[in-house]
Amino acid sequence: MALSRRTLLGLAAAVPASAALAACGGSSGPGTSGGATYWYLNGQPQESVRSGAVKAFNKAHPDDQIEDTTFQNDAYKTKIKTAIGAGKAPTIIWGWGGGTLRAYAEAGQVEDLTSWFGEHADLKKSLFPSSFGAATVDGKIYAMPCETVQPIILYYNRKVFDQVGAKPPESWDDIMALVPKFNKKGIAPFALGGQSRWTNMMWLEFLFDRIGGSEVFQAAIEGEKNAWSHPDAIKALTKLQELVKAGGFVKGFSSITADSNADQALLYTGRAAMMLHGAWSYGIQQADGGDFVSSGSLGYMTFPPVEGGKGDLSDTVGNPAQYLSISSKASAEEKKVAKEYFAKGVLQEEEVKQWIGNGSVPIKLGTEKLLAASDNADFLQFTYDIASKAKVFVQSWDQALSPTAAETLLDNIVKLFQLSISPKQFASNLNAVTNA
Repeated sequence: MALSRRTLLGLAAAVPASAALAACGGSSGPGTSGGATYWYLNGQPQESVRSGAVKAFNKAHPDDQIEDTTFQNDAYKTKIKTAIGAGKAPTIIWGWGGGTLRAYAEAGQVEDLTSWFGEHADLKKSLFPSSFGAATVDGKIYAMPCETVQPIILYYNRKVFDQVGAKPPESWDDIMALVPKFNKKGIAPFALGGQSRWTNMMWLEFLFDRIGGSEVFQAAIEGEKNAWSHPDAIKALTKLQELVKAGGFVKGFSSITADSNADQALLYTGRAAMMLHGAWSYGIQQADGGDFVSSGSLGYMTFPPVEGGKGDLSDTVGNPAQYLSISSKASAEEKKVAKEYFAKGVLQEEEVKQWIGNGSVPIKLGTEKLLAASDNADFLQFTYDIASKAKVFVQSWDQALSPTAAETLLDNIVKLFQLSISPKQFASNLNAVTNA
């Protein structure tokens, strides 16, 4: 079973930190003497990997125990925000970094780990450099990157390309030229689960980067005035709408959901030629697509360049890692245990092997031999190379932005794809919620 984006981004929906503390139910508060508490998501196969890492640490550290509690996505969203806001957070806080971590850091709710990483330089050097961006707020590190990397990838159906006599796109112009070729054969150029909103977002993430470089979105994150109105941003928004107008996406994409995997099915059944989606898509197509993956029919590549664009082709977007923070309200003993877990319990050899066995790429450098020995060696190595070599790994926008700005972003992306607002209107609406 592959890790889905819904699993990985369960915290995307904002829950006010002021919500009633009663929502915490009977779960433990900030820890017990001689140990630490740790909350994280349940659901297989990832729950077994997380719990296995805790069990291994507890066995090796009988005097420094970690008490772990698991939650379903929706329950966790409520409980963690409520607990942190009330000063009752677990010692170790599991999350996705970005805008939510920034809010915690600015409120003084999580530990500054910058000096700790300075003391553990070898540990820091053992992780993908790109994983630290979403753990960093104003130059300081507030979270330990962990688990796996999930870049966004351009998938294509090799059989469909052979039928039409076409080659995979090497540029944006190639993409636009392929659209009429596939439509003429009754094949949708691109599958898209547009009702899910974040699926549309991936297109803008790459277009912004390929046209203007990573600085364009970075300016928006940092609240620069009128950042969304940058000429390169308007160009990216315009090119996206040109693709929509040309019939680039499957008809009725606005009513297709990603959670149902209907967009995936369009690709592996040959009703769509291409699809922009996360690394987790590979496992879904492998599980649901019959012999589509095993027969070599699934092709994959990184997003192509846009003519005249400033973006580095090594740049990627998606989920650079998952993240562990330490509650600033935890006791000195609890913080000590948490840091010991970060140093000697996270991404140890057995955990790394389990993530790879689940079809995922851990954010640990030097795993090439393990990846090469896996059943999905080619794809995992491809994913590893993207993530480990990325000069910039932009976090999914709805996680990088504040929860309020993220909701405005997703609403306006839908309108942009439906052609009900112009690029300038989109930019104006986003400037209103991100300008400092």
